[in-house]
Amino acid sequence: MATSAYFHIPFCAHICHYCDFNKVFAAGQPIDDYLQAMDKEMERTAAEFGRQLKTLFIGGGTPTVLEPAQLGRLLASIHAHFQFDLQTVEFTVEANPDGLTKEKLAILRDGGVNRLSIGVQTFDDELLQAIGRTHRRNDAERAVAMAKEAGFENISLDLMYGLPGQTLEQFWADLEKVFSLHVPHLSAYSLILEPKTIFYNEWRKGQLRLPREEDEAVMYETAMERTAVHGYRQYEISNYSFPGFESRHNFVYWNNEEYYGIGAGAHSYIAGVRRANVGPVRHYIEKVERGEWPHRDVHRLTVREQMEEEMFLGLRKMEGVSKARFRQKFGCEMDDVFGEAIRREVERGRLEETETCVRLTKRGKLLGNEVFAAFIGEM
Repeated sequence: MATSAYFHIPFCAHICHYCDFNKVFAAGQPIDDYLQAMDKEMERTAAEFGRQLKTLFIGGGTPTVLEPAQLGRLLASIHAHFQFDLQTVEFTVEANPDGLTKEKLAILRDGGVNRLSIGVQTFDDELLQAIGRTHRRNDAERAVAMAKEAGFENISLDLMYGLPGQTLEQFWADLEKVFSLHVPHLSAYSLILEPKTIFYNEWRKGQLRLPREEDEAVMYETAMERTAVHGYRQYEISNYSFPGFESRHNFVYWNNEEYYGIGAGAHSYIAGVRRANVGPVRHYIEKVERGEWPHRDVHRLTVREQMEEEMFLGLRKMEGVSKARFRQKFGCEMDDVFGEAIRREVERGRLEETETCVRLTKRGKLLGNEVFAAFIGEM
C-alpha cells in the first residue's frame, strides 16, 4: 500500500525572526555527512515499512540552500530507495525566492519534482526586512517567472499576516500581487509567536508591535473573500487553490493517514505509532552511523488518541470530518464518542453538523484552535 514521505533539510542561510522549525545555519555544517545519513535512514525505512509512495515533500529549513550537486544527490537517494509513478505522484520541494537558480530548477525537474512551495511571506520590502527574510519583492517575482520557464505549473506561494507593523492595506496588496502572478495555490498563515524565536523574545520584552486581534481577523476574512473572487477555493483553514491543485501531501496529514519522516527532527506516523527523530544534526548523524533508528520519541497512540486526532486534524479541512470514514476506521459512531463536544460547539456557532459530516462554520474558522481543543481530553 502506497504511503507518503517527508524529507527534512534543516539547513538555512539565515534564520528568520519567527521560525521555530528544526534548523541551523548551513555554514560549517556537515551537509554531505547528513545526506549520507538520510540515505541510510531511507534505505532502512523502505526495507522495513515499504517502498511505494504516493506523495513526497522535501521541506526545511531551506532545501534550496543545498548546492546543485547535493540537491542532485538527495534526489538520487530518494529514487534509489523508493518507488513512485512520475505520471501521478505529487512531489513537492520548498524553496526560498533567493535560493532558486535555473540550474537548481533543472535538477529538481529532472529529479521528478513537479510542485514548488515558495516561501514569499510578503511582497513588502520593509516587512521582509523586519521579519528577517533575505529576499526582496523582485526576488519573489523572479523566482515565480523562472519556475514557470523551467516547466513548473503547480506552484504554491506562502503569505503571512498579522506581522509586526503590518496593515490591512499591505496584506491586501500582497494578495493582489499573488493573483497577478497567476499561481494555482496559496497558503496564508497568521503569525504565531513560538518560544525560542527572535520575535517571541522581543514580545516578552515589550518590543514587538503586533496588529490587534480584530485587525488580524479582518486580514483572514479578506483572504477568504479575495481568493474566492479570483477563482480559488478554500479547502483548508489556511490553504486556497484552483480546482485540482490542492496539496495532496498535506491532505495525508489532515486525513490522519500514514507517512514516513526522514531526517533530523522529522516526524512519522506508521501503524498507529508516532515517531519523532532527534533534532541536532550531529546527533542524528551519529545515531544513524551506529546503526540505530534516529528516534528521540516513540509513542503508540491509544484508540482514543487516534479518534481525537481524526477530529482535530480533519476539522482543518473545509469538508470537515466524514462520519462514514470515522465509522470505517474505528468501528463506532462519531456521536457515541464526541456527541457532547459536537453539540456544544454547534450551540456556540463554531461547528455545523450534517448527516454525513461535521465541519467548521465561518465563526469556527476564526476560532479554529479553540474548536480543536474541544476534542482533546476532557473538556
